[in-house]
Amino acid sequence: MMIQEFKAKLFSAAESSGFTDVEMYYEKKEVFGCQVYKGEIDQYEIAEDGGISFRGNINGKMGYAYSEKIDEASIPFLLENAKENTTIMHDKDIEEIFAGSRQYEQGNFFSTALNEVTIPEKIQFIKDVERELLALDSRIVATDYCMIRTESVSRNLLNNKGLTLTDKMNYLYVLVEAIVKDGEETKTSFKFKVTKDFYRLDSKEIAQKAAEEALSQLGSRNIESKDYPVLLRNDAAASLLATYASNFSAENTQAGISSLKDKLGKQIAGGKITIVDDPFLEDGLASRTFDSEGVPTKKLTLVESGVLQSLLHNQKTAKKEQTETTGHAHKDSYKSAVKVGPSNLFIEPSTVSFEDLLSSMNEGILITDLSGLHSGANTVSGDFSVAANGYYISDGKVQFPVNLMTIAGNFYQLLQNVEEIGSDLTFPLSPIGSPSVLVKSLAVTVE
Repeated sequence: MMIQEFKAKLFSAAESSGFTDVEMYYEKKEVFGCQVYKGEIDQYEIAEDGGISFRGNINGKMGYAYSEKIDEASIPFLLENAKENTTIMHDKDIEEIFAGSRQYEQGNFFSTALNEVTIPEKIQFIKDVERELLALDSRIVATDYCMIRTESVSRNLLNNKGLTLTDKMNYLYVLVEAIVKDGEETKTSFKFKVTKDFYRLDSKEIAQKAAEEALSQLGSRNIESKDYPVLLRNDAAASLLATYASNFSAENTQAGISSLKDKLGKQIAGGKITIVDDPFLEDGLASRTFDSEGVPTKKLTLVESGVLQSLLHNQKTAKKEQTETTGHAHKDSYKSAVKVGPSNLFIEPSTVSFEDLLSSMNEGILITDLSGLHSGANTVSGDFSVAANGYYISDGKVQFPVNLMTIAGNFYQLLQNVEEIGSDLTFPLSPIGSPSVLVKSLAVTVE
């Protein structure tokens, strides 16, 4: 059954069942993935997932239901489940179906050229990456991950107030984790590349970067445990920001689980820090022209020169604070309820190169990877103590890799202590991004 036909029958049946304002959300995701090991296909995936979610107001409550099937039988199923779900809901705040806006900014997030790349081409490319990597140095013994993946997502949102919206996006990423061994010492490196332009990918370049980083970690040493100036490389800085990004949600401040509650208009970071959410990045992993309620999206400045200017709102959170939604209603999938979430959220880059950041350090630590963020970071207080990989810096140059470290501090204090921002913005397989960040001081422990 076609979407428009299904929508007409669903909305008519919903009205007859006592629903007033109703909405239908349709999502379809197509995935291809291939992982290779020693020249052979190790894992292979072709998948298509999608379905319908229904949201409707009945007796002053919003009911939710979803189905993977678009057929006649799904209509009574959706309506009955939505009605039933209202009986277990205790939220007194009534959700509203958005009537629509006069203007929606257009964005082109779907690459037809990428969609036409053949599966054999993708498989051959990732085999080439592994072959190039293993040929670079005899100490490179294997790859833990060597994979290529494409995703394509289309969304349709329709309601009985006359709103009909659609958008589509796709992207490709390559992920390589190299394993190197020298005597008893084993190290790994993780490299990725996200693009919409398959034919600009260079297998040798990707392999070279993965190899260089893994090999550069050999010969690691201990250093004195103390407070050091720390340069968080862009991917490590993005991982840390992603851990605390939910604190910018008004949903979390209203629930009392964000330290940013009542901080609007106040200085929460150093003057070098500006954080924005931009749904129109062409290569963004969460780019969109409308949010999950059908509200038009727009670029939003959350933090400007260290001052908190805005939180992320959907209609429900905005109504609680007598303000307007920022267009950040979010559904993880068609199966999910409407929450609050970012699009492409990142620290704005400067014009300072990574090399200039590095050369400005008399002594310090370059952090290239963080692990244990979910267990070692308290998202409410901002305190963190996590494992880190990196290098000792002296006289503006990398001197040697350091044995596994623990870095500890407070995320909000770290923001206050940022001395400089780099120009090298990246999004490490996430819609949360950052350039490299130079921090005045963090506690570094090597055991």
